[in-house]
Amino acid sequence: MSALSRRSFLKSASLGAFALSAPAIAGRASAAIPVVCASLLSEDKPETKIWLKIRSLVEEKLPGRFAFNIVTNGALGGERETGEGMRLGAIQAGLSTLSALSAWVPEAQLFDMPFLFRDDGHLGRALSGAPGESLRQKLAAQNFVAPGFIRYGARHLLARTPLTRAGMMRGKRVRVLQSPLHVELWKSYGALPVTLPITEAHDALSTGVVDAMDLTIPAYEGFKLYEVVPKVILTGHIRAAGAVMFSGAFWNRLAAVERAAFAAAAVEGAAYFDELMRADEAASAEIARKGGAEFIAAEDMPAWEKGARPLWSAFAGRVGGIEAIDAVRALA
Repeated sequence: MSALSRRSFLKSASLGAFALSAPAIAGRASAAIPVVCASLLSEDKPETKIWLKIRSLVEEKLPGRFAFNIVTNGALGGERETGEGMRLGAIQAGLSTLSALSAWVPEAQLFDMPFLFRDDGHLGRALSGAPGESLRQKLAAQNFVAPGFIRYGARHLLARTPLTRAGMMRGKRVRVLQSPLHVELWKSYGALPVTLPITEAHDALSTGVVDAMDLTIPAYEGFKLYEVVPKVILTGHIRAAGAVMFSGAFWNRLAAVERAAFAAAAVEGAAYFDELMRADEAASAEIARKGGAEFIAAEDMPAWEKGARPLWSAFAGRVGGIEAIDAVRALA
């Protein structure tokens, strides 16, 4: 979908969403309420399968009440465009990394602090505990309702050549998320960050606009980036988290029983996503290897960690203070 047609879709969908606000529950039985769900990847990836699961769970509780339209392969745009569509009410549901959500809620960058989380379990405890609940409330204030959080896996460096040491990043053009923390992270290694939507990354790498980027292994395979950056340097510098979200405009029109059904489906869907993602990571790595990818251990990890550590203090004021970072570190 072109940028022009995407804008036209969002405009018409927004008008349609407004028109839906008038009928009461009693008048809804004759027509299912449309739910446009945005997915960046294809039908066989967890990013889409979660919406199939949520659709099934909602239909089980409220048969015929909602008509899900799951739009795949980033046809509605990248994470920023999807987020804007949700804030408008043109898109009713979608996933987003917390990195992308930091454009509206800077505190989300707490979960992007490089080398903060010891392992996947540590990240999960932060998301299900007080840090996650605080973030959920801040997202709601920005018109994002996030009943569930998800885990995408560790982000690794992707490049044409084996950039295994932190010092090798100097002068390299790196595609980064549209997030201040990600920009500063790669600057700390002397790299030149270039902010681009994920949907433009393949072209930018193939044409030499950028030399490298970072991403999780399932997304690396899903976007077929092994075709242009065959070296995967296993830095694991950030454990990527995300949210299962609904537009506040959509959510606020729902009756209590409908909200309960969607919230329960989102929580169960998030657990399903995490399970799928763990399996998908191994399968994606194998597909990428067959496509020419080479997985390489990062060298001198203390140097990578030392380069990133100043971001903790630099961004403390944006994520709730150094106390918020220390509280996450202290989680058992």
